Amino acid sequence: MKMKTTTLGPSGIECSAIGLGTWAMGGWMWGGGDNAAAEAAIQASLDAGVTLIDTAPAYGLGRSESIVGTALKGRRHEAVIATKCGLVWHTQKGTHFFEEDGHPVYRYLGRESIFHECEESLKRLQTDYIDLYITHWQDSTTPVAETMDALLALKKEGKIRAIGVSNVSPETLAEYLRHGPVDAAQERYSLIDREIEQTLAPLCSEHDVAVLGYSSLALGLLAGPIDPAREFKGDDQRASNPRFSEANRSKLKAFFEELEPVREQLGCSFGQMMIAWTVARGTVAVALCGARVRQQAIENAGAGAVALGDDALRLIDAAAKRHLGALA
Repeated sequence: MKMKTTTLGPSGIECSAIGLGTWAMGGWMWGGGDNAAAEAAIQASLDAGVTLIDTAPAYGLGRSESIVGTALKGRRHEAVIATKCGLVWHTQKGTHFFEEDGHPVYRYLGRESIFHECEESLKRLQTDYIDLYITHWQDSTTPVAETMDALLALKKEGKIRAIGVSNVSPETLAEYLRHGPVDAAQERYSLIDREIEQTLAPLCSEHDVAVLGYSSLALGLLAGPIDPAREFKGDDQRASNPRFSEANRSKLKAFFEELEPVREQLGCSFGQMMIAWTVARGTVAVALCGARVRQQAIENAGAGAVALGDDALRLIDAAAKRHLGALA
């Protein structure tokens, strides 16, 4: 089967229904990274039919974008690049958000800052246009009208093709929509993170805003049974995440054991089945899946050809209700 495809809202940009997320490639909060392995993962994704590559300046303070730019040399035309703005370390305007590698990072979506960020991203990505430009986190100090005006100006100049938002409330999305078209909204979505089904997704559907679901495998929690002895080291965020507790790993083991017959019948991995679930539910247009090595990228891409019928969806939902309700 061929990779499923979709379109990014009113822009009409066509891309794969499985996207490659590159947060972990930046190393920050993932225990470091390997540039060569990451570049190979990006190229393997393209070879497997994944066209949407999602990145951001904050992923390693530019490291992830630079990796994407290098990996796409000679293949830029094959990719739909999504990157972001609004998390900045070149200014102290806006509101302080976190520290990364000794740099204070602020939420800021002022007009002049967006222009600056766009130019820096274009350099790192080694391209003259960005397909989808997303406000990464929202800035309470800047009016949405000013932010949207800057994005529309960049679109008019041809530096971006489509406009997106992320980590946004329905009320803020509605405010964006009052000032111009929004092509995509990127939000967390997985089998155990389904809040947007009742909150943001209905508004997106009403206005033809494509939903990009990030963390489709819940930071790897849904990729398959986790070895009880596995340790997450360094600054890997999973080391302190209560979802990865020993008790939860036992619940996940029971969940996957119940679904083993379904997985076997589909002829796929557990991770592929969970990614296919996010696409089949119809809430998201694109399931974003992180990868840092070639084999992981190939496996994630394979989910684009897994077809879940109604019976499989019911069995997965029922098993999740029995075993995973307490993980959310």
